[in-house]
Amino acid sequence: MDKYVIPNLRNACRLLKAIAHSSGESHVADLSRALRIPPTTALRIVHTLEQEGFVRKDGRAVRLGPSLIHLGQGAIGDTDLRQEAAPVLEALARKTNETAHVAVACDGQSLIVAVCDSPHPLRAGSRPGTLAELHCSSTGKVLLAFALFEHVEEIISAHPLNRHTPRTITSLRALRQALDEIRHVGYAVDEEEYHPGVRCLAAPVRDASGKVVAGIGITAAATRFTPAKNSLVAQHVLAAAQELSRRLGHVSELSAVRG
Repeated sequence: MDKYVIPNLRNACRLLKAIAHSSGESHVADLSRALRIPPTTALRIVHTLEQEGFVRKDGRAVRLGPSLIHLGQGAIGDTDLRQEAAPVLEALARKTNETAHVAVACDGQSLIVAVCDSPHPLRAGSRPGTLAELHCSSTGKVLLAFALFEHVEEIISAHPLNRHTPRTITSLRALRQALDEIRHVGYAVDEEEYHPGVRCLAAPVRDASGKVVAGIGITAAATRFTPAKNSLVAQHVLAAAQELSRRLGHVSELSAVRG
């Protein structure tokens, strides 16, 4: 065996793969037999992975945990997403005259993976690699509403609803109400909730399977992007989200009917 390999770390990786291969659910005894490791070792590995959110216990069953969603979606940022997003972001920035960006969920936060700057000399926006809190950013709220909705309480328990401005949502009840509205209208708005004087609007991006894997949106000074412009900007952002989704292999119901 390679002297640099950590045996129980390797066993943890094998255990996660075993759960995935068994339709996402296993028992500790089954994992012990399948991996040929002592039951106590399997139990300790499961307990450790549970603490980190990589697995979750449902009675005696062991299932894959929410942290794997973040890691999986974060990996997308290094593959086709950035390449396919570049021309879409450029077009969105040109149509809105504001900074456009794409973000994915990563370890309970929103990770910006691609940006196209506004042509304005005074512009708002973060750099690729920036992490933003989910509850107060537009892409973050889109990811919570569409990709992570079933795990909101788990995520919030690990990442408190920090207040950044007087407009920041700081209660789970208010957040759930906001997410319900986002799911209804199809996009999210950051109403100066993260930074004073900065407003953002984002929409979900889907992959070939129909799953939401990212959020695409714009960031702008609140003096330029006023609430009165929400409808127009939303049209551009939703169109960009649909185009990027198409580039990732997603076929909308409307396109399927037309086809």
